[in-house]
Amino acid sequence: MCDERVASRGVRLYLKRDDLIHPDLPGNKWRKLKYNLEAARKQGMSTLLTFGGAYSNHIRATAAAGHYFGFDTIGIIRGEEHIPLNNSLVYATNHGMRLSYMDRERYREKTDPSIVANLRECFGDFYLIPEGGSNVLAVKGCRELVDEIDIEFDIICCPCGTGGTLAGISTALHPGQRALGFSALKKGMFLVNEVARLQRQSLDTVLDNWSIETEFHFGGFARHTPQLEEFAASFTKLHGLILDWVYVAKMMYGIFSLVERGVFTSGKNIVAVITG
Repeated sequence: MCDERVASRGVRLYLKRDDLIHPDLPGNKWRKLKYNLEAARKQGMSTLLTFGGAYSNHIRATAAAGHYFGFDTIGIIRGEEHIPLNNSLVYATNHGMRLSYMDRERYREKTDPSIVANLRECFGDFYLIPEGGSNVLAVKGCRELVDEIDIEFDIICCPCGTGGTLAGISTALHPGQRALGFSALKKGMFLVNEVARLQRQSLDTVLDNWSIETEFHFGGFARHTPQLEEFAASFTKLHGLILDWVYVAKMMYGIFSLVERGVFTSGKNIVAVITG
């Protein structure tokens, strides 16, 4: 893409349009689910259960995956039920997902074996997909993204919510290339441990070719400010691309800010992953 704000600094910025993979299963959502669906099928499972907030894109994508690939789906939603349902949850239920709600205190312990056992008592057997879809199989799926890029680049950027996309991208980089994640969450430094955990599980080691920016969260998950809205509107006007302000707009704002500060120096080629 050509934008004077980065071109004037001698930086080339390219967009990896992963959002165009599928209208209902865009970008990293599909990449994270791909091998999990394959594993569920091999294990003979007919039901997928996963977790997410009321506005979770992962909940939407899991519901869509169940619809298209013949799985029943259950979404465990953080917090209390609110009627009427928001658009994300309406979408999920319209695609066959059964919703259940978990109070925030229990939700923080959702991976505890006793809570998972209680869920199995309630819903029967299921294939468990973690919140955000991030696990070893998600890392495998997100790794494939890099091989689809046919230009030379120095830095690849992606939004971060649970760390799976960044963990996977990092594993496919060549020497000298780096991956930079942009946390969409306030106090996002915990994501460093999450990416490291996923890489240990996948590779038995933690790579040193990635890092996470935590400055550009704009108040936290699913929050935004007039400053971010103005940036996203100007980007759309210039380039005709509507940025998802939960994740992608924050990343793009961060990239432009770092270019302006000189963090990305002249001559660098940057790829920004539009996850959708």
